[in-house]
Amino acid sequence: MTSPAVAAVDWGTSSFRLWLLDAAGAVLAERRSSEGMLTAGAEGFAPILERHLAAVGAPPDLPVVVCGMAGARQGWVEAPYVTLPAGIDGILAGAVPVGGQARDIRILPGLAQRNADAPDVMRGEETQLAGVLPLVASGRHVVCMPGTHSKWVETADGVITGFRTWLTGELFSVLSKQSILRHSLGEDAVPPLPDTPAFVAACGEALAAGGDIGPSLFRIRAATLLQGRSPADAAATLSGLLIGAEIASARRVIALPAERVTLVASGALGSLYAAALKRSGCAVLQADADEAVRTGLFEAARRLGWTRPTSENTVP
Repeated sequence: MTSPAVAAVDWGTSSFRLWLLDAAGAVLAERRSSEGMLTAGAEGFAPILERHLAAVGAPPDLPVVVCGMAGARQGWVEAPYVTLPAGIDGILAGAVPVGGQARDIRILPGLAQRNADAPDVMRGEETQLAGVLPLVASGRHVVCMPGTHSKWVETADGVITGFRTWLTGELFSVLSKQSILRHSLGEDAVPPLPDTPAFVAACGEALAAGGDIGPSLFRIRAATLLQGRSPADAAATLSGLLIGAEIASARRVIALPAERVTLVASGALGSLYAAALKRSGCAVLQADADEAVRTGLFEAARRLGWTRPTSENTVP
């Protein structure tokens, strides 16, 4: 029976994910919840973590490596940003210990781009980048990492040289729930499929307009009133416009190497971005975001010296 070597945690603003990993990085158990930084700030980070560790039978001395918003200024313990340009070694070496705990807990730092004309920060995505390091270890690459705040990252020979953030996911949430468009999308907007005609048409429109979707947004509402557009088609149109606009904008400000993008994304969102990128003329090399962050956390644990040869981590 394989025993755990480390617990790996991705602690976001509104989500919590924990994996129990053995010495080879294989998943022994997993926990997910909505107890993100906002919840943990009120209840306490340590009680939430220990409750999930107990649920998977983690030993009391098992070390834990954490990435994401737990290291923010408003989080558990601030893990100061590493300034660009930054290699993966420098990021992983910046792990900050959490004091006053019975077990060894380290929180990985985020990244800061301190350019006066393009300031930017990230937390969590840097660990995904560590997880896909073999894909970007040599040469120049552009990595697209969709989400609430989509990141487009430039790397050169494994060093992160710059990145930009688009509020695509947050804009979809705000527009669908707090703007006039909420009447068209309904209560629960369901993500479209990549080949949904309304998504394909809206994405193409945004790409052709170079990302200028201002005149197109209110037409979602007008089409509902005048043409009986369904909530599903309204949601697909909004999604296509926002994703297409992000890609068109990114292509204007970032020089893509050989028109190729490394896409780090999971599930429905990954499928939508892959389809939109291909429609824009980009070749796509896709990696799963969950696997990437888990691999990055395990790599951090390895460099902290927490893993052992597999034979030393097995019991009869």
